[in-house]
Amino acid sequence: MANRESLDIFGASSMGYAVIESNHLESWRSLFQDGIGLHLACDDEQAVAFRMDSHQRRIIVQRGRQEDFIAVGWQLRDQETLTEVLLRLKRLGIQAENSDPSEAAQRGVKEFWRIVGPKGMAVELFWEPLITDEPLTMLNAGFITGIAGMGHLAITSRKPQQMRRFWQEIFDARDSDHIVERIAGLTLDIDFLRVNERHHSIAIARLRDLPMDPVRTRIQHMNLLTISAGALTDAFLRCRKLGFEMAHEIGEHPNDREQSFYVMTPCGFEVELGWNALVVDEAQWQTTSYQGISLWGHRPEKTGTWRKLTTNLGNFGRGVRSLLKPEYSPL
Repeated sequence: MANRESLDIFGASSMGYAVIESNHLESWRSLFQDGIGLHLACDDEQAVAFRMDSHQRRIIVQRGRQEDFIAVGWQLRDQETLTEVLLRLKRLGIQAENSDPSEAAQRGVKEFWRIVGPKGMAVELFWEPLITDEPLTMLNAGFITGIAGMGHLAITSRKPQQMRRFWQEIFDARDSDHIVERIAGLTLDIDFLRVNERHHSIAIARLRDLPMDPVRTRIQHMNLLTISAGALTDAFLRCRKLGFEMAHEIGEHPNDREQSFYVMTPCGFEVELGWNALVVDEAQWQTTSYQGISLWGHRPEKTGTWRKLTTNLGNFGRGVRSLLKPEYSPL
């Protein structure tokens, strides 16, 4: 048996659930149930929750004022992996707090351990999800989950190196590739990290030579994968018919070859729904750098001059305001 110092947990973790706080529960229900096409698992005055597979909960939107993505549930393979992660956290001086039963039940897990991660986002560690065999009732034909998890997060940061350390030193994340994107005269560097066969579970974006963060929320987007081009197109048409703004219409990324669209959420971050993302073969994979985030498509729905001006001014204003407060990093 490998000793603890050399234990590699690559492939033993994945994104397990998402927790969002918002006072716009009705809009969230419309987006996820009627637009993206998830199964509505809970609907009351304080929260709405959704399924996409046998897990009792995958996305929870709880009532509150933050209007933000507040926690990601990070699933570990087994108790041994959890023990290893907790030991790493202790060595790094990061405190982990055990959940109470009501919190765990809300998230659809037996228990979890919470740490405060980069940008103040809670990372909730668990290994025993609550499973149900209740049939799914949803508009989408299905989602890709399994050992690679439910999706990925993209996060903007003024401390990208510390954020990379967090995912690499705690979860043995590996570099998948890098993209350089030019937006409104600025250069954006994006690093893609994987913790399993999914091309990336975390993407970290930073403005080159500018210590600003133009995104108000803790994440820039959350990604889910559906099972076919037809399911993707149907969800795109449903979201647009419901009146949700398309941040980026259907297009294809050069690195993971995923075809996807991005829809604006009631909190202001985006949800990306995609399909056909490649699965990494560790024996063959080589890290590559790309110019441009899209091979084709991914055009914004609103492209007028006034829209571009107000968007750029808004991003610049948020970037300037970000200079007035420190970005939290646990490392």
